[in-house]
Amino acid sequence: MKSAVEILSPTRVKLTVEVPFEELKPSLDKAYKTISQQIQVPGFRKGKVPNRIIEQRIGRAAVLEEAVNEALPRFYEQALMENAIVPLSQPDIDEIRVPAEDGEEFAFSAELDKRPDVEVPDFSTFTVEVDPITVADEDVAARLEGLRERFGTLKPAERAAQHGDFVSIDLSATIGGEEIDSVTDVSYEVGSKEMLEGLDDAVTGLSVGESKDFEAELAGGDREGETASCTVTVNAVKVRELPELDDEFAQLASEFDTLEELKSDLAAKEAEVGKYRQGLQARDKVMEAILESLDIPVPDALVEEEVHQHLEREGRLEDAEHRAEVGPETRKTYATQFLLDAVVAKENITVEQNDFVEYLVTTAQQYGMSPEVFARAVEQQGQITAIIAEVGRRKALNHILGQITVKDTEGNIVDLSALTRSAGDGAELSDALDEFEDAEASHEDPVHEPAHDAAPAGDESPEGDHEG
Repeated sequence: MKSAVEILSPTRVKLTVEVPFEELKPSLDKAYKTISQQIQVPGFRKGKVPNRIIEQRIGRAAVLEEAVNEALPRFYEQALMENAIVPLSQPDIDEIRVPAEDGEEFAFSAELDKRPDVEVPDFSTFTVEVDPITVADEDVAARLEGLRERFGTLKPAERAAQHGDFVSIDLSATIGGEEIDSVTDVSYEVGSKEMLEGLDDAVTGLSVGESKDFEAELAGGDREGETASCTVTVNAVKVRELPELDDEFAQLASEFDTLEELKSDLAAKEAEVGKYRQGLQARDKVMEAILESLDIPVPDALVEEEVHQHLEREGRLEDAEHRAEVGPETRKTYATQFLLDAVVAKENITVEQNDFVEYLVTTAQQYGMSPEVFARAVEQQGQITAIIAEVGRRKALNHILGQITVKDTEGNIVDLSALTRSAGDGAELSDALDEFEDAEASHEDPVHEPAHDAAPAGDESPEGDHEG
């Protein structure tokens, strides 16, 4: 087989493939055999019909069509491999030439979008600047207050609900007299704005047993966006009581004996958070700088298809403003992938079994699934190849971050490898940054958990609730 490539653009090529008859003949023989099993000819058993009889009955063209349908994908894949082309679209097959007689060659052409060639730069020439680590007293105080709240208790309040109280409520919503949804005895923090818009104003000032009607736009469900008539009833009002900030609290909430020791530890943890934020800054800034320096082309059709699917999933196909926002981000995402894939190829980065398993376990936890169930779902959906590619890109990003120079705005060198060491043996810097980013996005403490669970300080009434 011979193949030639015509470059139509940096992301589109035309493949011309020529196959000698001898290489097509096995597919032709297979086609005769397949058809022989499918037709009935008097005097011949199924599978034993001679080739000349098959041609007389259904014509040589039908046999060639069967052979070409079986052979073309194989020769196409072979041509891609020979020319190191990574396809980004289905091929437009054209100019098919089948052998009218034995001995003639089989030929076809295919146009397709391909992954662009990316010249990997010398990453050691890139220097990025990040914010310095600062630990302000208010940052430590905020961490201390958050820890204090975790060990607070909820006790009944003999008064109307106020901002910051925790209430137990019944809530119902109706549209046109039809009940859309209702819940009972739901715990809610007044002022958190985590439920219906207008609920905080409605609840504030209500005492136990009192109700109030209000209107709110539904934020989900089949009637999303519609205005509903809502009724809230307060069943209980509880106030949060926080433990005193003293050495006793430090012993309750941590492994430290004194409050000053706990504060010092929280300051160190805040500095650790600062290091991770420097890492995130460095990652984002260097990728931005590299992409700007390379101007990696991305096929328009690929971007348009991804944007269309994104808008379709959100039910916003007609939202031109959102389309204009999603398009550039999608193009940037693909350009980033192409860059990282090029690094994988140049640096001969491999994905080992333990890399793959670690990714599966981590991702399964994010979805709240067991690794076994998640792995089966991945296999059933044919996502194994995509996951291997993603793990390779993460390792490529780690390689980039290990090559660049990072300084803070005060001129100090920032050692990103320290983050890898603090994340544990075998950790990748890019993975450590991702985990930190996920923790921050979910409002969790990304670097510090209480040393142990403990009962809340102070007496707790039978109706009190521990928030820890």
